[in-house]
Amino acid sequence: MSIAAAHAHNFFSDVVKNNALWTIRDDAGFPTSTNPSSETSMPFWSSEDRAQRIIDNVLAYRGFTTHRLALSEFLERWLVGLESDGLMVGINWSGTHVSGYDYSPSDVRNRLREAMK
Repeated sequence: MSIAAAHAHNFFSDVVKNNALWTIRDDAGFPTSTNPSSETSMPFWSSEDRAQRIIDNVLAYRGFTTHRLALSEFLERWLVGLESDGLMVGINWSGTHVSGYDYSPSDVRNRLREAMK
């Protein structure tokens, strides 16, 4: 299993276990990024430490702060909004190139619900 695959797998189980997830924000709001497939994603992490490491180690995200979301809020509001905006969900991106897997909001919803069983 690749590192990105392991990070993605951990995302779903950790988010359900902690009943929360994190993103990052600055005064302008929440960041998005376009992947090599020309899909625009918003990043989310399964722990505050993972999100903070990106802020600390990636120049483009210096000045951002972590932002905690309750799992229920993410499922009921955020995924609906991301879907209507045509955005993908970046899962536990890591490293200095901030890379990882991007999933559709419906796929994330299904995987989280499966992890909740």
